[in-house]
Amino acid sequence: MVMVIHKVGSILSHLDKRTKGENKMYKKIVVLLLLVGVSFAQEKIGVVFTERIRLVFEGYSEAGKQLQLEGQIIQKEYQTMVTEYDSMMKDYEQQSLIWSPELKKAKEQDLIDTENSIRGYQQAKFGPDGTLTKRQQQLEFELGNQVKAAVDKVAISKGYDLIIDGSMAVLYTKPTLNLTDDILHELRNPPTAIKE
Repeated sequence: MVMVIHKVGSILSHLDKRTKGENKMYKKIVVLLLLVGVSFAQEKIGVVFTERIRLVFEGYSEAGKQLQLEGQIIQKEYQTMVTEYDSMMKDYEQQSLIWSPELKKAKEQDLIDTENSIRGYQQAKFGPDGTLTKRQQQLEFELGNQVKAAVDKVAISKGYDLIIDGSMAVLYTKPTLNLTDDILHELRNPPTAIKE
């Protein structure tokens, strides 16, 4: 630490000679950068690649399968409604000429109601606030909590001060800083509950 402070002083005096005290902004930037560097130099930092966890951890693929199954069930119900509507429409087209005006109007209203019902069902299940969207958000939230708990456990047990997500902007990481395998191990082997 003393060596770092000495180095900062050396750089600042060099800047004073170079800028002759005219530009204090350079001094402030250098001090800030050096202090940030010193503070990170004392921290134990790890990196986790969450994209790899999403690709490799079985919990994500199981959630995807579960979501797909729920989507197929909803799609079948939707298809049944559409088939019923098509049958009603075909019946209307074939029989409307022989119906009384009252019956024809009632059948037209049935078609409109059924079409609205189909649209409402589609919105309620597949829309932005639909059942399937909410279920997907719930599964992602639960998995995110599992990953966060695993990261916290590894960070605490290995004495890390900071763990960053390398999936977004890291171009290179020293292999010893990569904790992704540790997190995957923790996710696959959660602690067992103590039986009383």
